[in-house]
Amino acid sequence: MTKFEAQKFNIPQLKGISAKTIEEHLKLYSGYVNNLNTIHEIVENTANPEYARREAYRRQGFEFGGMRNHEVYFSQFEGGPKAQDTNSPFYQKIIEWTGSFEKFLEIFKNLATTRGVGWAMLGFDRKTDKLIQYWVDEQHLGHLPGVNLILALDMWEHSYVADYQPSGKKNYVEDFFANLNWNVIEENYLRATK
Repeated sequence: MTKFEAQKFNIPQLKGISAKTIEEHLKLYSGYVNNLNTIHEIVENTANPEYARREAYRRQGFEFGGMRNHEVYFSQFEGGPKAQDTNSPFYQKIIEWTGSFEKFLEIFKNLATTRGVGWAMLGFDRKTDKLIQYWVDEQHLGHLPGVNLILALDMWEHSYVADYQPSGKKNYVEDFFANLNWNVIEENYLRATK
C-alpha cells in the first residue's frame, strides 16, 4: 500500500497568525494524513467486514479534502508575503473577471465570512476558461468537479480563534491576505490552466 506523507512547510513569522496557531494547525493537518492512511488500510484489507470498508470509503472524502486543502493553505505562506505582480497572467485574469483587484478582494472576503465551518476557495475551470470562487463545507462538501484549486482560505475556527477570538474573523481574513505569497498563487494558477 502506498502511504500518504505529511508535507513540511517553511512558514515564517506571520502577521496576526501566531506560530503556536500554525504549530497546532499543522498537527491537525498531519491527523488528516494519518486518518487517510488508516482508511486505506481498512479498505484494502478484504478480511475486514464489507460494512467497515464501506464506512471507511464514506470518510475518505473528508480526510482527503482536509489533507489537500491544508497543503494549498500552508504553501501560500511559504517564503513570506510577496505582492501580486500586476503584469502576471493571474492578475490579468482577475481584472478580466472582476474589473479590479480590489473588487476581487471584496468579493472573496465576503465569501470568506460565510457562516459555518469550511473553506473559501478560488479555482479555475479550464472548460469555460473562468475563475470561480466557491465555498466548501467542512473539508469536502462543495468541491467543484473539474475546477482546479488556486487559492484556499481555511475558515474553520481552529485557524484563527486562538489569535483573534470568534469576533475577529474579519481581522483574520485581512491578515491572511497580508501574509500571502502571491507568487505561489500565481504558480497554482499557471498549473491549473495547463
